[in-house]
Amino acid sequence: MKKLTILFADEDKNSIQELTNIFSEDYEILGTTTDGNEAINLINTLTPDVVIMDIVLKNCDGFKVLESVDTKKSNIIIQSSLSMDGFINKAISMGAKYYCIKPFDAATLKDRINDILTPSTQKSNLIFNGKSNNQIEEKITNIFITVGIPAHIKGYQFLREAIKLAIANPEIINSITKKLYPTIAMKYDTSASKVERAIRHAIEVAWNRGKIENINNLFGIKVYSSNEKPTNGEFIALVADKMLIEGA
Repeated sequence: MKKLTILFADEDKNSIQELTNIFSEDYEILGTTTDGNEAINLINTLTPDVVIMDIVLKNCDGFKVLESVDTKKSNIIIQSSLSMDGFINKAISMGAKYYCIKPFDAATLKDRINDILTPSTQKSNLIFNGKSNNQIEEKITNIFITVGIPAHIKGYQFLREAIKLAIANPEIINSITKKLYPTIAMKYDTSASKVERAIRHAIEVAWNRGKIENINNLFGIKVYSSNEKPTNGEFIALVADKMLIEGA
């Protein structure tokens, strides 16, 4: 079977070497560069399946690269130490599939790439009101970015799965301990208690980052203040309901 292709663009040569070590066995590495202009040329010429790129590059930055390539042909993942909301939201709006904060976790990065590249029919065949599983996951990712839940923590993955389950079966939110947590635990070969704790931690991270205004803006009303955090079930239900109302 032909290997998927990947390209790395990062001003830090050590990061490029680390990525090369991680992906060289499973991917065909088409090229590496520290230069933004060269990244544009390589992406447009070689059309790699995946590009892992920093915002900080020589001569022109990652935003210029996103502006100058077809992000529908090459799936671009940004990984950067720049963690400001403005950078993250701009990159996603310009076509980046994910935005990971350095230092990155190799397993999480591979999971995100698999999410992008695996056809929805091979993952779970989830279709909600005509929307594919990939589209659902993209919407959830954008919500997580807005509220400040980082992709590298375990609760990110569990919380995303919980929301998908709640969209597919809204009644499951009434059996969060008996059904929802055990279902996720079985899929990821862990325990229900670890799922519960990881999801709670993910929500706490968002609140500790002070993204309350973003959260309230997301839902269109002032749902919470900085002194109150939703339970796992409340947050899962709130996001799932929002997506169902919007035709997820």
